[in-house]
Amino acid sequence: MTPLIDVIFLLLLFFMLSSTFTRFAELPLQNAGGDAEPGGSPPVFLRLEPDGLSLNGDAVTFDTLSAALFERRPPGKTVTLLLAVGGEVSSQRLVDLLVLLRAKPWLAVSVLG
Repeated sequence: MTPLIDVIFLLLLFFMLSSTFTRFAELPLQNAGGDAEPGGSPPVFLRLEPDGLSLNGDAVTFDTLSAALFERRPPGKTVTLLLAVGGEVSSQRLVDLLVLLRAKPWLAVSVLG
């Protein structure tokens, strides 16, 4: 019985020391709710599909998304972006989009459920 406990202890030590506790990236998500500013600019709707993006119904790409969002930005105001994820979108594609949107401090992203 004693050798079995030693083996379990060694396995426990091995897995504790070999695991990683660091976070690679954090993406803050906010559910869409009723906390929009009264009298503010209307929200922008972005739909993520497995094969493309649409911004307020217009087809865009990852490369042209930043410019299209900047065009819709009122001077000095925050833009509320409602993000809808459709169909079979991979989690990596969603993370890529959220990282791109996170770089815009004037953008408040809300993910629709």
